[in-house]
Amino acid sequence: MTSPPVITRLSAPEFGSLCDDLAAQASLWNAPEHWPGGPIHQCAASGALRWTLSSDHGGVDWPPDRQLLAYQRLAQADLTTTFVLTQYAGACRRIAGSQNTAVRAQHLEALLSGDRFGTVGISHLTTSRRHLDRPILSARQTDDGGLILSGVAPWVTGAAHAEVIVLGAKLDDGREALVAVPTDLPGVHCGPGVSMIALSASCTDMVRLDDVVVSPSMIVAGPVEDVMKTGSGGGTGGLQTSALALGLAAAAIDFLADESVARPDLAPIADQLQRECDAQLDNLLAAANPPGEDQHLQPETKIPSDPMAIRGRANDLVMRCTQAAMTAAKGAGFVEGHPVGRWCREALFFLVWSCPQPIAQNHLCNLAGVSGDTAG
Repeated sequence: MTSPPVITRLSAPEFGSLCDDLAAQASLWNAPEHWPGGPIHQCAASGALRWTLSSDHGGVDWPPDRQLLAYQRLAQADLTTTFVLTQYAGACRRIAGSQNTAVRAQHLEALLSGDRFGTVGISHLTTSRRHLDRPILSARQTDDGGLILSGVAPWVTGAAHAEVIVLGAKLDDGREALVAVPTDLPGVHCGPGVSMIALSASCTDMVRLDDVVVSPSMIVAGPVEDVMKTGSGGGTGGLQTSALALGLAAAAIDFLADESVARPDLAPIADQLQRECDAQLDNLLAAANPPGEDQHLQPETKIPSDPMAIRGRANDLVMRCTQAAMTAAKGAGFVEGHPVGRWCREALFFLVWSCPQPIAQNHLCNLAGVSGDTAG
């Protein structure tokens, strides 16, 4: 079977066809047993994993704003597949950015081509369970420079289907390491996928490691303090999740616009939400490629462009857009199988996935009608 051509331009007809294919299948991914393996491989074969890498590492040298726009459009078509793709791409970026040539040679090209599926388990080093006194995934060094891993990675997307997982672990002295762990190593136990309110087909679950021995050739970065800040391929960071939220918002707005053809009263609603979504997307893309030294305020719009502010606005917009679509769909949208119901559930994802505490607190304050200062 001939592989599709690698997509190097968003304006290419192949990119539009990819989005159409994802949208046509999006309703199928409802449970952990409905793993979207076909669309994920189609994305990989189309070069989607190369969009976030430089040509030195087998990529296509796309600037950050183009990467985010691609994710936004894919998420508009199918959030589940696109979410899995971001975790897959995260593994590729981390490995590509490694100074360890052995780990790159072992995994990178197989991952980029789609011959091997990879993912990441690093949320416990960023937002998940950091309040605990002891690390939930610990590491101790071996005499040969390798590591022995014990504990759990709590949120790993596609774990049951991965051949390699980039995991973050913490040593007793506070240093951290990223390691590319083949899932067939003794002591690696991947959960099949948790049934969630939405995105269950992403097969996100816990990975348990029972004294798993990893060689020096598997170490992606570290051990060092704050390994996530080492420049080992972190990509566009928090802006990426905002791009997914704006993609889902755009899907809901499209539904409102289509409905407004027969129901003109919906036209001003759809138009206003479209203008807001366009403005937020422009601000997101500008933040990815800031024009000057001041990266925190865009002079044209006077809208703060730091990732936290962008994420908070995107979260708010996707909730409003999906609920507006549900209101417009009426009872039909409340029937299982209607896309609006799925979008409303998917919007809740952005309240919990990699959502920094200040954003969560601000959302709670808005819901309660209290100021942030009062809530402290």
